[in-house]
Amino acid sequence: MSAQLYLASTSPRRRELLRQLNLSFDTLDPNIDESIQSNERAEDYVLRMAREKARVAFDRLDVSHTSYSSNTNSDVSPIVLAADTAVICDQDILGKPAHQQQGQAMLNQLSGRSHWVYSAVTCMSTERLESVLVKSRVYFRTLTRQEIVDYWQTGEPEGKSGGYAIQGVAAIFIERLEGSFSAVMGLPLFEVNVLLEQFNIRALG
Repeated sequence: MSAQLYLASTSPRRRELLRQLNLSFDTLDPNIDESIQSNERAEDYVLRMAREKARVAFDRLDVSHTSYSSNTNSDVSPIVLAADTAVICDQDILGKPAHQQQGQAMLNQLSGRSHWVYSAVTCMSTERLESVLVKSRVYFRTLTRQEIVDYWQTGEPEGKSGGYAIQGVAAIFIERLEGSFSAVMGLPLFEVNVLLEQFNIRALG
C-alpha cells in the first residue's frame, strides 16, 4: 500500500507544481522561523529551511498518528515533502519584500545582470530523511524605473522571494535561464520525482 504524501507548504505555486506529477497529497503548514543565521551560506540556509519544514510538519503528524492509522488502516509511514527557495545576488539572500520600497530595491539590484536561485527539497518518513539542492541562474534585462514601479503595482512581487515571479508578468524581464524553471518557481519537479521514487512514490504509478 502506498504511503500518504503530505506537502509541507501553504504556497499555491508549490501545490500547483506538485499536482503536475499526478499525485494525491494533502498539505500541512510548517510555520517555522525563517530567519537567516549569522554568516549562514545560502546553500546551508535553504537546506536547513527545507529540513526544518519537513521535521516540523512530520512532528505534527506524529501527534495525530493514531488517527492517521485508523483512517488508513495502514502502518505505512506517511511521507512529508518540503521545499525552500532563495534568490541570491551579490551574495545577499533576497527574501520576500515587506513593502514597496524593499521590493523595488530588490528589482534594482537584479536589473541588467544575473542572479542565482537555490531550491532545496527534503523528503522525510519515519525511517529516513533525504535532501537535494538545485541551483539555477537567471538573467534579467535592464529594467527602467517605471517598469519597476509598475511591476510592484501589479501585486505580483508580494510574498515572492527576490520580489518577482518567473511564471507571471516578470517573465518579460528574463532574457534566459540556466537550470530548472520549476525550481525557480519553488519546486524542482525532476528532483522531486527522483526523491519520491526513493520513497516508493511514483508519478506514473
